[in-house]
Amino acid sequence: MNGESEGVSGKPPPWLLGWRAAKANFLPGMLVPAVMGVVLVLYFWHPPTREFIERMAAVKARWGFGYSALAGIVAGAFVPEILRVAVFQKGRGTRRNFENLVFTIPLWCVMGLCVDVLYRMQVVWFGDEATLPVVVAQVFVDQFLYNPLFAAPLLVWLYDWRNGGYRVPKEAFNLRYYMGHVFPTLIAGWAVWIPVTAILYTLPESVQVPLFALALSLWVLIFTWMTENRGGG
Repeated sequence: MNGESEGVSGKPPPWLLGWRAAKANFLPGMLVPAVMGVVLVLYFWHPPTREFIERMAAVKARWGFGYSALAGIVAGAFVPEILRVAVFQKGRGTRRNFENLVFTIPLWCVMGLCVDVLYRMQVVWFGDEATLPVVVAQVFVDQFLYNPLFAAPLLVWLYDWRNGGYRVPKEAFNLRYYMGHVFPTLIAGWAVWIPVTAILYTLPESVQVPLFALALSLWVLIFTWMTENRGGG
């Protein structure tokens, strides 16, 4: 055995899988909070950037949940598929790309709506004043309640379902499945999304969804690149 404990089956424990994924993807993953940090500074100190973001927020206010649904679709479905075609398929689309969009468009439409509801409820629960206690509480609810109890399990299970030919996995959704599939994803994602959500909750609620879409677009670009370079599809 090596210095890092292995499970009885010879597989590393879930926390170790997640830690290894976080370390392997640390540098590209840190691009997302770095860019969002720059956006935060520009929002408060660069009037043209602030004006542009607030125009996006005004569009979001007019469109309501329609904006959130569209933002989720663009960031979660179209951006990674366009990247896959342009970079990894040398500009040649295939039937698989269409099939991917049939799956991802409704999924990320719903997830965009869920994120909007979460952000609205966070304001109801904690207010919209960016004080340290408020931001800490909002990040905690987002990353340690909403994400592990709803968003991460749902996304992991649905992608496993899709990748398995739309057949329910032999291993039912239980604690073992959660620890083996969902928990490593959580650990790898927390390194990126804890700082990103802290930045988002520092901003007014009206601009959070537009900037979440920016962060999600950056993340799926990186995630798609990492997946393709590991030989994933």
